Amino acid sequence: MASEQRRARLCQEIKRSASEIIKLMKDPRLGFVTVTDAEITRDLSYARVYVSVLGDDARAEETLAALKSATGFFRSELGQRIRLRHTPEVSFHLDKSAQRGARINEILAELRQKEESDTHD
Repeated sequence: MASEQRRARLCQEIKRSASEIIKLMKDPRLGFVTVTDAEITRDLSYARVYVSVLGDDARAEETLAALKSATGFFRSELGQRIRLRHTPEVSFHLDKSAQRGARINEILAELRQKEESDTHD
């Protein structure tokens, strides 16, 4: 088992490498992708890469499908960049935290606006 400090360093390295590898990909289905986070299991055999995609849900799903179809290429590139005995299996997941944050901000703005209009009446 890897130490927590080693896992944290590997997660940062996977995140950085994932961004670089995605830039190399030529798939037209890829939208504007940002790698937001990476997690790796304790035994270093599986890695989750979280991505955020600019656009609507359909664009995000299309981009996620493109990333999933390129998993072999991605893992190969990752293995060349990060020296580990075994390159982890990689899975991609959509990170919707930015969308949720924007929605919360919208709701708060609406509440403030309503509160101000109630105060002025």
